[in-house]
Amino acid sequence: MLKLRVQYAKRGRARFASHRDFGRAFERALRRADIPMAFSSGFSPHPRISYANASPTGAATEAEYLELGLAAFREPDAVRDALNAAMPDGLVIVKVVVAGPGALADRLTASVWRVDLPEADESELAAAVAGLLAAESFEVQRMTKTGLRTFDVRSAVRSLTASANGFDLVSAIGEPLVRPDDVLTALRQLEPGLSGTGLITRLAQGTWDGQRILDPLAT
Repeated sequence: MLKLRVQYAKRGRARFASHRDFGRAFERALRRADIPMAFSSGFSPHPRISYANASPTGAATEAEYLELGLAAFREPDAVRDALNAAMPDGLVIVKVVVAGPGALADRLTASVWRVDLPEADESELAAAVAGLLAAESFEVQRMTKTGLRTFDVRSAVRSLTASANGFDLVSAIGEPLVRPDDVLTALRQLEPGLSGTGLITRLAQGTWDGQRILDPLAT
């Protein structure tokens, strides 16, 4: 079996596609593109596809990842092009490479996010960011499938910078997973006057070396 690693994006209105919606679209594209998928054994075999760290529904993203098993060799670039010809608008296969050593999940330990807040007051936003960075911990609550959960937002923040019309965030990927909307909730608790609905985009995902994200598909 040939194992490939795939980077994909959700752009425009496709950001509202759920993780399950993407999975269905991706499997249809594999069939339409005549990609020789590898299947699991057992009574109900399914394609060997493994997803990692999906972004929340409603967030645009340039850096989602999955692993795909093939039953026969195909050139990674040819797989990328064939899938893009079969994918719905806004769902884009960015890169396909032959899987390197180790587990993909071990290479995904942080995310870079851009949160646009065009209606926010810049001075209030800067004050909220400074307040969060100065705190040793800062807890927020979010309703999940298992009930109301509490998250320490500050412990997940690796970098947070206020900028024109929003903020840039580098956050750790851990358990429980702190999302950029959790950080926005914390900022609004610090500065209740912050207004507007944030447009969230994941720009990158990988290992944070203190200054930049390392490409998880690099060998």
